Amino acid sequence: MTYFRAALAARFSRLVLGALIALVAQAADAHAFLDHASPRVGDTVHGAPAEVKVWFTEDLEPAFSTLRVLDKDGKQVDRNDKQVEAAVMHVSLPQLAPGTYRVQWRALSVDTHVTEGDFNFTVAP
Repeated sequence: MTYFRAALAARFSRLVLGALIALVAQAADAHAFLDHASPRVGDTVHGAPAEVKVWFTEDLEPAFSTLRVLDKDGKQVDRNDKQVEAAVMHVSLPQLAPGTYRVQWRALSVDTHVTEGDFNFTVAP
């Protein structure tokens, strides 16, 4: 009976250890990836949006995450008033003229991983 208990305890220990390793590995791989945006990636909108809002898959570190909107010449056109609330970042916009705009983002997740990217949207005349 003692041998059976020892074998069972060893199996249980290996199972618990394996589960812990899997959890740690999963947490280590966490990054804040872009989930969706408004305006949507590549979208054409009728009427200028009042803001650009982006949702991420992880909570962000506000001090080190950025969001910018650029015109066709690369000039920043947002109001430079980025706000971060958990996994959502947004910036307000002035009245935009018709044209294509590029949104650039850099996200530092609370677990210290950095991701960055960009996408376009178009304001139709």
